Amino acid sequence: MSDVPADLPIYADVERAAERLHGVAHRTPVLTSRTANERTGATLFFKCENLQRAGAFKFRGAYNAVAALDDEQRARGVLSFSSGNHAQALALACMLMRTRVAIVMPKDAPAAKVEATRGYGGEIVFYDRYTQDRETIARDLAEQDGMALIPPFDHRDVIAGQGTAARELLEDVGTLDVLVTPLGGGGLLSGTTLAARRLAPYCRLVGVEPEAGDDARQSLRKGEIVTIAPPRSIADGAITTHLGTLPFAILRAAEVEVVTASDAQLVAATRFFAERMKLVVEPTGCLGLAAVLNGAVDVRGKRVGVMLSGGNVDVAALAKYLG
Repeated sequence: MSDVPADLPIYADVERAAERLHGVAHRTPVLTSRTANERTGATLFFKCENLQRAGAFKFRGAYNAVAALDDEQRARGVLSFSSGNHAQALALACMLMRTRVAIVMPKDAPAAKVEATRGYGGEIVFYDRYTQDRETIARDLAEQDGMALIPPFDHRDVIAGQGTAARELLEDVGTLDVLVTPLGGGGLLSGTTLAARRLAPYCRLVGVEPEAGDDARQSLRKGEIVTIAPPRSIADGAITTHLGTLPFAILRAAEVEVVTASDAQLVAATRFFAERMKLVVEPTGCLGLAAVLNGAVDVRGKRVGVMLSGGNVDVAALAKYLG
């Protein structure tokens, strides 16, 4: 296809990322729940990236991308934009490699994510997500300061790093019938797709995005990237306005399905993880379970992988969801 980006990652990039991340990223556990299995009629395997370093899968892609830079590029520093999890992950990765990092973050980002990013040494530039374009701000700053721009999802090495989570899941539990993954800009789902298409080629792949922001579903239906107004959802890690160019190409070629989950369903899934599995999972990380529990994805009688993308949620917000 002539419209396929030239720098599209492949599974070999996921393998190289796994080598870079070995001994650095956590090999997060895969947990099961008898109650969840009974409620869905399926056998569910939860890949707990909420227990990853920096609290989310984002560490995988961030570290892989920084590690792939040459010494001269790392010396100039790294810049990105993020609602929180990529910010924390990139800041930690740069701290480990002693590289300067600046992040463009929305001024309404969860306080816990802002504090963690600063704690890892990240410099923060705030913007208004409803009136300003974070990508434009980041590109201008990167050009001005000569820093390497590592976006949260539309980047070959970021996508490859994210794919290592699904690679581990499939290595640990064997083949799956269905693999359900949270979906924002598409970095995790596209990386998951690269791994799954190689290791479990007949596995059904499903992305779940917030009901308030179904840009990915619209894009895949239309056959081109659709940009929407900034959505409002408690799934702050997935309220992007459009898919990345690279993720879109991967998801479209693999015919990945997309469904949605409402905020009310996310609250219920957050409560389930806390009450039944003793796990702290942020609303974005609950997208997969929310879709499965509510029948948006028919999983009866299937072996199903569910990616829990992160656990970075403000304690006050968590208390409200559990109250």
